[in-house]
Amino acid sequence: MATESGTHGYRTEHGEDFGRTYFRQLGDFAVSSIGIGTYLGDPTDAVDEDYYDAITTAVEGGINMVDTAINYRCQRSERVVGEALADADVDRDAVFVSTKGGFVPFDGERPDEPGKYVKREFVDTGLVDSDDLVRGSHCLAPDYIDDQLDRSLDNLGLDTIDCYYVHNPETQLYSNSHEEVYDRLEATFARLEERAAAGDIRHYGVATWNAFRVPESHDDYLSLREVVSRARSAAKAAENTRTHFRVIQLPFNVVMADAFTVESQDGPDGKQSALRFAHEAGLNVVTSASIAQGDLAAEMPEEVAEQLAGETTAQRAINFARSAPGVTSSLVGASTSEHVQENLDAGRFDPMGANAFDAVFE
Repeated sequence: MATESGTHGYRTEHGEDFGRTYFRQLGDFAVSSIGIGTYLGDPTDAVDEDYYDAITTAVEGGINMVDTAINYRCQRSERVVGEALADADVDRDAVFVSTKGGFVPFDGERPDEPGKYVKREFVDTGLVDSDDLVRGSHCLAPDYIDDQLDRSLDNLGLDTIDCYYVHNPETQLYSNSHEEVYDRLEATFARLEERAAAGDIRHYGVATWNAFRVPESHDDYLSLREVVSRARSAAKAAENTRTHFRVIQLPFNVVMADAFTVESQDGPDGKQSALRFAHEAGLNVVTSASIAQGDLAAEMPEEVAEQLAGETTAQRAINFARSAPGVTSSLVGASTSEHVQENLDAGRFDPMGANAFDAVFE
């Protein structure tokens, strides 16, 4: 697992290569403000090889935040992360590794009949109760998450996962009320608190798409205040002295800045943005879709681009995401070493200051 000494040693080794505040604090750890994501790509050996090279380049070059999920590329992304970390010339305790559970994963390749596969492998075996399965693909039941966490540990070849996310819990709202979803989250958080106490995970959180950045009237909305409250209750139920709920993940980029602009969360003095709430609650924020899954690598609003440092459009987009107040790290999907190098080079520029960032929205 990542350690304080390992990650701070990594920062000491690489810090002078990068700009101001490139490394930031996540609990006791020093983590790069640019992370590598592993979502995109076909589930093939060729893509595995590219990811292996990309991840190795990243962790050896100054990125020590690695993000994946069990359902990404039919479990192949987790497996190649594990292989790359084992072989890279970097100590395991220097790298912060996150994965996610919630979506039912395929194994190695997409089956011809996904519905039949899910029924055979998950429902008929008793691993998933059909009443807990939403849209035929999503489950948050504690026993199921337990199983998925074990599979992720095996896929990654790790004894401890640094952050385990409950993946897109808002998916449950397609079939359940908000109160039911909060109850399900609390039950799963209690199980994750137990796994944290056992040393299988260091922290946990929620990785979302819409939940925290949309208005309260939106069908996918979840209250961050309520989620935090349920995590605290879960810690108490597990007899832990403090909650291990530490991180939220949400999309943030130039064209999806809702986490900063939409005041949908209940703060002590009224409505506030998800980023502000998270900061005041002591939560770390990791952003996904930092270059809009590649769209911002080609073009971004000129009036914003001219205020950002970077030699390429992609670098300027990355530096926008990691300039947002309260953001710890911005994930960028990269399946080639060339893209990783471009992302690393983005970190050699300073992010925007708070006043300059605010001015973008005036």
